[in-house]
Amino acid sequence: MAKIKILLVDDHEVVRRGLALLLDLEADLEVVGEAATGLEAIQQVQTLRPDFVLLDLRMPGMRGVQAARTIKRVSPQTRVLIVSGVDNAEEIVSALESNVDGYVLKDAPPSELIHAIRVIAGGEAYLQPAVTKRLLRRMAVAADPRPAVVPPQLTPRELEILRLVAANQSNKEIAIALTIGEETVRSHIKRILQKLEQPNRVQAALTAVRLGLIDLE
Repeated sequence: MAKIKILLVDDHEVVRRGLALLLDLEADLEVVGEAATGLEAIQQVQTLRPDFVLLDLRMPGMRGVQAARTIKRVSPQTRVLIVSGVDNAEEIVSALESNVDGYVLKDAPPSELIHAIRVIAGGEAYLQPAVTKRLLRRMAVAADPRPAVVPPQLTPRELEILRLVAANQSNKEIAIALTIGEETVRSHIKRILQKLEQPNRVQAALTAVRLGLIDLE
């Protein structure tokens, strides 16, 4: 089985060293490089072509969001997972809008970080559940009760799946909860993304809250 090749990007060497030691314990993960700035990260991505970039948001010089956008442009197949101490809703939204594939806080358990990497490697976006709940509730409070745009028509089943997506359930967990196949779940999510015109499930959930399509109770 091919290993998932990972580039670590953080301006603190002790953080990079700790992550490298943690990830290298996993048989399916391999740290292939490190960078201390956004510019170094972009150069490393172009040279190493990693499968994954674990990226901090706040670094000297180029900000993490700008680095993420550039990485996605020069290497679209590279997955970007934000690993940051920033839990501010506005900055999280800004990061998600740069088309990153996931967001995990630095104080998350090591097992959650590894789980996030594997979920994203499997083709799904990942947002740490604690962050998801806080972020979605913040956006729900701020949402205009009368959206300027007409919400797209989602079927009852699509709304049901979207609520589970917002609860950070994986395709497998959704399939078990609804007693349907994973392929059926994937098909529904594909249609949901198309209707909401969003690139991934995290942004679809955020959009659904903004438009009042789902609630969080």
